[in-house]
Amino acid sequence: MKRVTGIGGIFFNAQEPATLRAWYQRHLGIDVMDWGGTAFSWRDEDGKPTGGMTVWSINAADTTLYEPSKSPFMINYRVADLSALLQALREEGCQVLDKFEDGEYGKFGWVIDPEGNKVELWEPPPGQ
Repeated sequence: MKRVTGIGGIFFNAQEPATLRAWYQRHLGIDVMDWGGTAFSWRDEDGKPTGGMTVWSINAADTTLYEPSKSPFMINYRVADLSALLQALREEGCQVLDKFEDGEYGKFGWVIDPEGNKVELWEPPPGQ
């Protein structure tokens, strides 16, 4: 079974998120949107879109998005078959969270790594 197929998103906290977003926008040219981040479209070697993307987002330091982890970041990994992967992780003794989401943006599940970091697993909707 294929497990991780790419990075779906990088999310991290900042004490002053608006200031940090502005720094990344000004100095690194990241087109930070009103929601606090951007989506980098994947392109092939000729510059043509491939249908995938990686989200990059800065959140306020007091966000609860990463709970139960205490880490100031979370990485979202693209996966091919979320249900099968979550089942395999459970069978391997990993700490898989009971929460599961299936909606417009795809399917989401979470696992806690051995260091206590919350890892988001994302199966994009068909065609992405």
